[in-house]
Amino acid sequence: MGLKLLSRVKPSEILFKSIPKELKCVEITYPSSLNPRLIRRRLRHIAFRGSVVHTQYFYGSAILLPLTSVFMFLPLPNVPFFWILFRSYSHWRAAKGSEKLLRLVTDDSTCPNQHLETKTRERTASNSDEGSDDSAGPPWVFDPSKELDEIIDHDDANGLSKCSIKKICEKFNLNTMDVIKYQDSM
Repeated sequence: MGLKLLSRVKPSEILFKSIPKELKCVEITYPSSLNPRLIRRRLRHIAFRGSVVHTQYFYGSAILLPLTSVFMFLPLPNVPFFWILFRSYSHWRAAKGSEKLLRLVTDDSTCPNQHLETKTRERTASNSDEGSDDSAGPPWVFDPSKELDEIIDHDDANGLSKCSIKKICEKFNLNTMDVIKYQDSM
């Protein structure tokens, strides 16, 4: 029953929970046929939506905690209380992770040509400033990938096939089931 409940957790929540507090830079790999501004805008939208949704769910779960604590007087394990406690903590972590991602992706947005910077230019700039923690570049790195273009070109306009998703997951060491579950949830 616990595994069935955990399988209902959205993959976006798992992504946001996995973002550490110490994260200073985000590397974004995308098909080179797409516009980096569009990618950054979509990532900002996902992070903003995640922070709003998970904050609301956190407050909703926290309100339910006192109601489920009533079951503590029963001689049985208080599964509802611990489940709501776990979900509260999970939504809190997801809200903090999405806020961190939103801060990273929206930082330094005043510079008009940020999307033109390449991965190599940013890495050489950060290597020359090894002593300083704050580099002059943005906290994101865009990495256009020709390999992703080749994998995606074989699919139709309706979306990616499961074979293409499997190839992408193998290339980037992703869990195929989580990616398919995320695609199905959209």
